[in-house]
Amino acid sequence: MNSPWSAGAPLNANDWQRVRLRAMFDCCKWDIQSEDHCVLADFPLLLESGAWQFVAQTAEKLARETQAAEDELLARAGLHSNLGLPRRIRKLLQFSNGASQPKGAARVHRFDFHFTAEGWRISEVNADVPGGFIEASGFTQLMTDHYPGYAPPGNPACSYVNAISRAAGEKSLIGFVHATAHSDDRQVMEYLARLLRSHNFSTVMLSPEHLRWESGNACIASSFAAGVPALLVRFFPGEWLCELRPDTTWAPWFAGGATPMSNPGSALLVQSKRFPITWSELDSPLVAWRETLPVTKCPSDVRDFSHADWVLKPIFGRVGEDVAIAGVTERSRFDAIVRAAKKQSKEWVAQRRFETVPVDTERGPRYVCLGVFTVDGHAAGAYGRIATKPLIDQEAQDAAVLIRK
Repeated sequence: MNSPWSAGAPLNANDWQRVRLRAMFDCCKWDIQSEDHCVLADFPLLLESGAWQFVAQTAEKLARETQAAEDELLARAGLHSNLGLPRRIRKLLQFSNGASQPKGAARVHRFDFHFTAEGWRISEVNADVPGGFIEASGFTQLMTDHYPGYAPPGNPACSYVNAISRAAGEKSLIGFVHATAHSDDRQVMEYLARLLRSHNFSTVMLSPEHLRWESGNACIASSFAAGVPALLVRFFPGEWLCELRPDTTWAPWFAGGATPMSNPGSALLVQSKRFPITWSELDSPLVAWRETLPVTKCPSDVRDFSHADWVLKPIFGRVGEDVAIAGVTERSRFDAIVRAAKKQSKEWVAQRRFETVPVDTERGPRYVCLGVFTVDGHAAGAYGRIATKPLIDQEAQDAAVLIRK
């Protein structure tokens, strides 16, 4: 099978320096360096237009199926223990019994595609608080200017902002709720907020604890801001919310909240990597999911992890955190993860490993993950990540994805 990928030539030093500076100052990409390397690649990934059409259409099918499954799971509280949800969230969802669910608005997903010898496969969906907007939008546009004849597959940040605008109404107040102690979260919120402010919206940066809920409506209560937001954009992981006190700080994200949310807490139902373990109990057909996601099991159902047949993942891990692959993950770390997965199997999944086809670049072979965004079910752009090993983790670089015009 022919590879859909190729790599563009790296930018010269002067052009690359200008792109880096503009990424920082124009696009809020503040965490541009990790230890001794830049987290941005100085060359683009070039994807064939036919391949982009295929993954975009597949992502849209996946988004429809994901939303249908989320809606069904909300009414199936008996399946929530299989998803590994925190106990406090399970109890709340069970008590509400699928009623009084917050209104989802400007729903966004990111499906992570990998090209293998058997064709395209996905490894997961980021349905809760998907990242990559800066890299797939502002940074990609900066790189496009240096590669005539190529164009981005879309601008997910602009698509997302347009969806927020439609849902919130003109010139309204938008609350950006995030983990305020993390600059890598704040940069995403600031980038999106800048775009909204250019459309005459008001924005305010918040932690969940800056909100008070009155009859289900979110009100800003802090020393620096006040008001009633028309819509809340969340970049605070759902599984972290239930660690806040009191319960009234976080519960409306899952039940009882009347303010429209992007994304509501129910996204955690399909964010869990144990979502496929519930498929046999669901009425939703999930055809695209079954065609593209490798077999996924509870670790207790796998006898031996010493061979490279399985990948172990924490159910709410992000950025490749604590993913274990035999022969790829450092041995002592691999053994520690296997022990943890056997001890607390409901906090982990085992996924059948696929062999990703590397891309040849002037920097050497690279393994690629293509994160395809959907906004309200429509494909909106792509987030490229590359690594020197077949595991996309915190050591990977972000790469612009371009399509031949």
